This record gives sequence, structure tokens and C-alpha cells, in this order.
Amino acid sequence: MSIGAHAGNPRGVTINSAETMYRAVKEAGIIPFFENPVPGWSVEEKTDPSFWFDGDSDTLGPWDWKIWCLQAGDIVYGKFLGTGKASFATPRWYRELRNWRRSLPKYLPDAAGRKILDYLSENGSITIKQVRQLLGVKKSAADAAIARLMMQCRVVTGDIERVYRGEDLHYNGWQVSTFCTPEDLFGDEDMHTSLSPSESHEALLSHIMEYCGTQDRKTLDKLIG
Repeated sequence: MSIGAHAGNPRGVTINSAETMYRAVKEAGIIPFFENPVPGWSVEEKTDPSFWFDGDSDTLGPWDWKIWCLQAGDIVYGKFLGTGKASFATPRWYRELRNWRRSLPKYLPDAAGRKILDYLSENGSITIKQVRQLLGVKKSAADAAIARLMMQCRVVTGDIERVYRGEDLHYNGWQVSTFCTPEDLFGDEDMHTSLSPSESHEALLSHIMEYCGTQDRKTLDKLIG
């Protein structure tokens, strides 16, 4: 059975599998991976504690389930919220964030970002190793360049591969990501919105406030950017 095979309203679902994680993301529409200033609005807080990786067990939980969610084909994954950490979204709500962010001068790509985008227009995808080679920088700088493009809603995670090591091909959570543009991943039509940037911002804000049951616009404004 595929991850998206079950119907029903998963609001308040406890995440304890790849499928329940997928359902929680779909219900939220847009949600950070880690706990943040908005109570209850994270994959971490929705996850059964026994499945939350603490570094002392082989239980990888959401760290591994995110691969299944991404590969389901209708989930956006990347560092695109103001936490600066991983988040998930459906194309429906990601495109409103994209519409808002791209209207703001502070989210214009710098020289390094434009170079990566030029590479993507020719090659379709890029890894951190390729970013390092392209820019001639260390891994930390390559990671930062991709993170900036994610915050600008110009790059998303296209795929994640598990890395198996040692003679027994043991998997302990090490992964390699490939990055691409949201337009290449979902198509121009799925990224199109009829709303103005300010309308996209208000729609996104209202959606999150309703989902979280909060009136804290100031905090959400910081996270939306």
C-alpha cells in the first residue's frame, strides 16, 4: 500500500510511521520539522517520543521517514521557513510562500546563488559536492549557499538517498540529498498562483493560524519571512 492510500482527517495524528508522518504533513499544509516558537506546529511535537531519534538507538524515525514523504511526489522538503531548519509543505501552500518570498528584494539570489541556478537550468539537479566544485568552496559554504536559495524559494530538495556503509552495508541514517528548482520538481503549473504576493502572505498566515489555533501573527510573520 502506498503512503497516500489512506483517507480521513489526520488532524492531531500521532506520528509513528512513514504513513502517519505523510498524513500529518498533508493535513498541516506547511510545517517545520523541529519544535519552534509556535506550540504544536512541528513534526517533532507530533511524533511519538519512542520514535524520536536521540542518538543512542537505531530508531531513525522521522529522519528516515522523510525520504518516503519526499518520494511520495507531492511533498516539498527544505529549509524554507524562518527557523532556518528543515520544513515540509504541500505544493498548494509552498507556492504561496514562494509567491510572497520572490516579491521581496531581500530574497534575491546573490552571485553564488545565480551561479547555482544557472547550473540547475542546464543540468536539472545538483549535490552539495557539485556545489563545492562549482563555487570552489568548503562544505559549510556550499551548505549555506543552498540554504539561502531554499529560503528564497528557488531551490528545494529533489531527492534523498540512503548511504549504506561497511562490509555489511549498514545504514545508520547517513543520507545524500540532491537539489533542484521547485518548478522542475512539480512543474510550472503547480507553482502558479492567481494571488498577489500580499494575498499569498495573508492566505498562508491565516491557514497556519487556523491550523495551530494561534493569533500570534508577529511570530508567524517572522517564520514566513
